[in-house]
Amino acid sequence: MALTLFDLTGRTALVTGSSQGIGFALAQGLAEAGARVVLNGRDEAKLTAAAMEIPGAATLAFDATDHDKVRAAIDAFEQAGTPIDILVNNAGMQFRTPLEDFPADAFERLLQTNVASVFHVGQAVARHMIRRGRGKIINIASVQTALARPGIAPYTATKGAVGNLTKGMATDWAKHGLQCNAIAPGYFDTPLNAALVADPAFSAWLEKRTPAGRWGKVEELVGACVFLASDASSFVNGHILYVDGGITASI
Repeated sequence: MALTLFDLTGRTALVTGSSQGIGFALAQGLAEAGARVVLNGRDEAKLTAAAMEIPGAATLAFDATDHDKVRAAIDAFEQAGTPIDILVNNAGMQFRTPLEDFPADAFERLLQTNVASVFHVGQAVARHMIRRGRGKIINIASVQTALARPGIAPYTATKGAVGNLTKGMATDWAKHGLQCNAIAPGYFDTPLNAALVADPAFSAWLEKRTPAGRWGKVEELVGACVFLASDASSFVNGHILYVDGGITASI
């Protein structure tokens, strides 16, 4: 009986930014739990290639930072007869440079990609979920939701905003039957972190700083995602689940 709480059979999950990295791993995990997954990104060729690796996966290409295009794509998908039961807001980017030299245009791109996209896609999907009286929204935050490091202050600001936007979504939409939560990954070996993974000094620092003593593997995020996407989390709302090897628990 307990295991059936995690069964996602018959549900549809949209994962933004899912042609590679964490988004792809989460989509793959949701599919293995029974969901029909819909991959999203801007590059249709990359999405098609990624979808071929997940049985039954569909694609829905749109720019998550464009409010009107997001709304049109989501509405058309829903009107075609497939309700989105689960949304994973994963689209994101990173830019590293000292704060005093941080380019204004890079700051704006971070705001649009990491924060505005969560609002645009979250609102567009929630409007349909609210009418049905149920739905799961999972936003991808970060250890930088709670912590800061040199050279990524604007990124830290965006992930702090994702954490609070998640709480706001829960506050507004829980009464409509939605559960809105966030996963905050620690340091994972992904394309976004390729420069850090390739830096022996940084990896040595990370291994000492993290109680688990290593980089995370993207598949280690799947359990948290399936939990928050399933009936097992029916009374979990506005929560930020850190999956970080203990880095936010220690000094």
